[in-house]
Amino acid sequence: MTNPTPAAIDWFAACPRGLESLLASELSALGAEHTRETVAGVHFSGPRALGYRACLWSRLANRILLPIASFDTDEADALYQALLGVDWSAWFAPNRSFAVDFSGRSASIRNTQFGAQRCKDAVVDWFSRHAGRRPAVDRRRPDVLLNVHIAKGRAALAVDMGGGSLHLRGYRSRGGAAPLKENLAAAVLLRAGWPEMAAAGGALIDPMCGSGTLLLEGALMAADVAPALGRPRFGFEALLEHSAEQWRMILADARGRAERGRAGELPEMRGYDADPGAVRRAQENIAAAGLQKAVRVSCKPLGALKKPTHRPLPSGLLVCNPPYGERLGEKSSLVYLYRELGEVMAREFPDWEAAVLTSDLDLGRATGLRSHKQYAFFNGPIETRLLLFHLAGNELRQAPAAVASGNNNGEGQGAAQTPPGELSEGAAMFANRIRKNRRRLKPWVKREHIECYRLYDADMPEYAVAVDLYGDAVHVAEYQAPSGVDPDAAARRMQEVMSALPEALGVPAAQIAYKQRQRQRGTAQYEKRDNRGEFISVREGQAKLLVNLRDYLDTGLFLDHRPLRLRIAREAEGRDFLNLFCYTGSATVHAALGGARSTTSVDLSNTYLDWLRKNLAHNGLGEARNHLVRANCLEWLSTAAGDYDLILLDPPSFSNSKAMAGTFDVQRDHPELVRAAMACLRPGGVLYFSNNRRGFRLDPGLQAEFACEDITGETLDEDFARNRRIHCCFRLGHRQAV
Repeated sequence: MTNPTPAAIDWFAACPRGLESLLASELSALGAEHTRETVAGVHFSGPRALGYRACLWSRLANRILLPIASFDTDEADALYQALLGVDWSAWFAPNRSFAVDFSGRSASIRNTQFGAQRCKDAVVDWFSRHAGRRPAVDRRRPDVLLNVHIAKGRAALAVDMGGGSLHLRGYRSRGGAAPLKENLAAAVLLRAGWPEMAAAGGALIDPMCGSGTLLLEGALMAADVAPALGRPRFGFEALLEHSAEQWRMILADARGRAERGRAGELPEMRGYDADPGAVRRAQENIAAAGLQKAVRVSCKPLGALKKPTHRPLPSGLLVCNPPYGERLGEKSSLVYLYRELGEVMAREFPDWEAAVLTSDLDLGRATGLRSHKQYAFFNGPIETRLLLFHLAGNELRQAPAAVASGNNNGEGQGAAQTPPGELSEGAAMFANRIRKNRRRLKPWVKREHIECYRLYDADMPEYAVAVDLYGDAVHVAEYQAPSGVDPDAAARRMQEVMSALPEALGVPAAQIAYKQRQRQRGTAQYEKRDNRGEFISVREGQAKLLVNLRDYLDTGLFLDHRPLRLRIAREAEGRDFLNLFCYTGSATVHAALGGARSTTSVDLSNTYLDWLRKNLAHNGLGEARNHLVRANCLEWLSTAAGDYDLILLDPPSFSNSKAMAGTFDVQRDHPELVRAAMACLRPGGVLYFSNNRRGFRLDPGLQAEFACEDITGETLDEDFARNRRIHCCFRLGHRQAV
């Protein structure tokens, strides 16, 4: 075998699939000649100095391989003999450690560990025979890393010049739950045109930055820092033909460029994440890369993101790698997260460019924005798509039915079209009451920015319905008529309601959902009435909440608890919040947006917990500090280990759920429940205890044991002024803290 001469070396650069053309261009810019793309790599040629530069400067390659030999064999014993014929003394000395990185399979080599073992045996045996000394094998940090690949009856042997994957830059101490590899992050930025934007003074923002990989790769590009400058060592440094002087010159040039780049004026580069743990990891990585002055990250949910205003930022790139649903989250919840991302992009960055990496094109489409280009990449085994967006003039498409805002299509349960002709006397009377109530509530609605409220609640006993407005949609719940009421008369009055509402409210009949309200026992409240899956988005305070007007008896948002939820939002900052019987978690969302240090939501219903998961995603909130627990609240409280500053306890009036042992009656069982919840409350903390049991009386023992205040009147808004008994609410605290 002839050793390669420094003037003419054939190299191979390995990369993730989808990056081949980018890598070929990058290598050409470094001085490579005769580049030839293949699957997951690029062949190229050039002098030894080119190999050094490629290891130091390639942002895209996994490995730079220096080929030694190839053999027409894929048999284990024949491969051993072939490697035994290599003159290993030309490559490294026996005092150096080595390891073998083996890939591929054949009829006699079924796993990579066996293949690596046979290759290792050949190298060790050669040194034993020819040098009288065996080199050490070090699988973790070898001085020399050999690469052997078998495919289609041929084995290729090479030296890994980097000594390990080059995507490991040396700045990342810890990744997140689903880390993006550094070279793939670089590819995202190159495809999005970030280097050109950075040169023109554009900004870079990652709204879901995780451990900060995209930001750091962007900063390395903007500051002209070689990506591998922070690596502690390279594999070629242990080779006998290594030119230390040549390497010192290349390294000195890169260090000088990095020093000048870091000292120069760099573009604005910021990252945000809802997970404080991810932000801490990002800060550690930024410090390790020496880019603290250039890159800043902070804890902020997606829904709260605003374009920085401390300096003009007319152009830039918003880039992110949201959860795919492959490893993190569930697709049904992620739809709302991606929609929130689209709304943020359109609202805050209308003249920017954007790049979103996702493995699911349906999620990409859920942003509601039109991408002008797509690229296929692989993040490990996961096939991903990079979607590029021109945000200028990119109109946000109407949300799909699952995330529509105040909009329902289709006919509701029991919906009827407005009949032609004039309204009957009864229907006209009902329509007049609806219009009167709306006029009365209008100033309050406008002043308090109320989007969802109760418009009518059996004000006229013969029309026993509750009418609630959810944005542009209407929900009507018919109360069950008493046994003495003529069923035909009740049905006729309901028809009058259905005739009057479209005209009185000025909405199409299809936007009104009708349900018959009955006293619910056991699991009836959880059972589906329909199966449309139509969620609409409504706003309450800072929160965007999802309601479903047709599929369940309840809509997912109890309007009478609005003041209590807003109170929790005001009091949650810096506190640990516990939501017991959390339902769809609207109070949890308010607490999280209000700055809660953590939230814990407990409910026995998977349906409600999934709904909460969607609500969190819809507000750009993650689950890192918003914990969801499926459990019987009483049983969970008996073993709960945490302490909380703010607790909401809102149990049902009665339950005999199949998942429970026995029944629950709030009047009978509330003393035990409240005491168990108070055991989790820190001194100085507050527990809000609410329920909808008519005629409820708080146990006198609780009033003696704790500081109790009836705040029912403070937790009812103007839309429930006629029904002050809709719920009762108490504020409790430990007496020693009062």
